[in-house]
Amino acid sequence: MFGDTRNPVGLSSSPDYALVGLLRIPAAQSSPWVSLTRRVLFAILLLFTAATVVYIGRHGYRDNTGDELSFLDAMYYATVSLSTTGYGDIAPVTPSARLVNIIVITPLRVLFLIVLVGTTLGVLTERSRQAFKIQRWRHTVRNHTVVVGYGTKGRTAIDAMVGDGVQLSDIVVVDTDPIALEAAAAAGLVTVHGSATKSDVLRLTGVQRASAVVVATNRDDTAVLVTLTARELNKTAKISVAIREAENTHLVRQSGADSVVVSSETAGRLLGIATTTPTVVEMMEDLLTPEEGFAVAEREVEPGEVGGSPRHLSDIVLGVVRNGALIRVGEPESDALEAGDKLLYIRRAGSK
Repeated sequence: MFGDTRNPVGLSSSPDYALVGLLRIPAAQSSPWVSLTRRVLFAILLLFTAATVVYIGRHGYRDNTGDELSFLDAMYYATVSLSTTGYGDIAPVTPSARLVNIIVITPLRVLFLIVLVGTTLGVLTERSRQAFKIQRWRHTVRNHTVVVGYGTKGRTAIDAMVGDGVQLSDIVVVDTDPIALEAAAAAGLVTVHGSATKSDVLRLTGVQRASAVVVATNRDDTAVLVTLTARELNKTAKISVAIREAENTHLVRQSGADSVVVSSETAGRLLGIATTTPTVVEMMEDLLTPEEGFAVAEREVEPGEVGGSPRHLSDIVLGVVRNGALIRVGEPESDALEAGDKLLYIRRAGSK
């Protein structure tokens, strides 16, 4: 019904230039005037180079008056040659006329050429640059996070990751909405246009080498299929999935999700709590916002803490992660910390 997600033939095996438009690598933005100035300076450099070459071999050149070429003559010759003007019935013969031709006429010709072919050259150059960036990115991307869906949940998840110190270059967004992808690209994120339910599209994100996958789709059935496909391509990545209905939790977990967030029930609980104890909701929002106030963090148990109780530490410990399972503080198993345990604790935002 959903197609064969195991077939490696397709987008992932396409040449890099064929992926331009589907896979987009963000580039540093610069002023168009800066780009125009660079092109003009490059054209002037070429002009002086050509004039120097002509001047060095000036004994092989003669003008229509029979005089030996000066450097001004060499500049004139280079100018009419590089601008594709050539020789005509009317040619300036006095130094002042040739100087005017160099200073005034040639810049006008260059500007005309820029206006005429600049757009085409710009498009071709950008496509070539993108193809090169795609090739380099596909060979170097490792241990990144793939975010499926750049709606409200996806953007908020990325904001939380960035607040925890994740670099934008380590996040890849995949979506089918071009408007959402434009917003993601404007934010400096690598984007892939396509449905993450298809294995070829996920391969373009480098999901095989990703350390984490965040599934923030708008439909639970889509989330299940994306999770199943991502887990088939990567057996070790941490997959976190947001769904709307709690009844679909077991389906998502069976598909390979490590963490499942039921968005509708979570929002409902917070709304219910807010009617009686709104400050609790405020504190929850504080803990979920890493940029300010307090935040929930995880760290390794230090050697000097092994054998002790987490309740005796200076940190406010909420739980112990042992062999991938969460043990809440207060349970008997958490009273004696073991080597390799991780602590979930509350830290002040901005501190590590």
